[in-house]
Amino acid sequence: QVHLVQSEGGSVQSGGSLRLSCAASGYGVSNFCKGWFRQTPEEERELVGVIGSNGVTIYADSVKGRFTISQDNAKKTLYLQMDSMKPEDTAIYYCAARPAQKCTVLPALFGSWGQGAQVVVSS
Repeated sequence: QVHLVQSEGGSVQSGGSLRLSCAASGYGVSNFCKGWFRQTPEEERELVGVIGSNGVTIYADSVKGRFTISQDNAKKTLYLQMDSMKPEDTAIYYCAARPAQKCTVLPALFGSWGQGAQVVVSS
């Protein structure tokens, strides 16, 4: 069982930056597929991006070139660096993990989730 604890979210103006972190605990977590998803009241939970144990990343088209996912295996921490943020990035952001070296972009296949962090981008 993997336990994920997220940092708090925050509020930024359009064009600004914010970094989220997600600390993982549990055996073998460095070999897990980990990712970030986001959700608004109007939409289902959607992919932001995922990172495999080999460091390969997959991003949603809406954030490609603006957001960067990284991981520090020694600290068992996942990061989401968000730059050039837009009002449409406003959402609750969740980190997630699944015990597989090969990643998937489907949130339903992730069994461990962080508590969520509210991110607000104002215009």
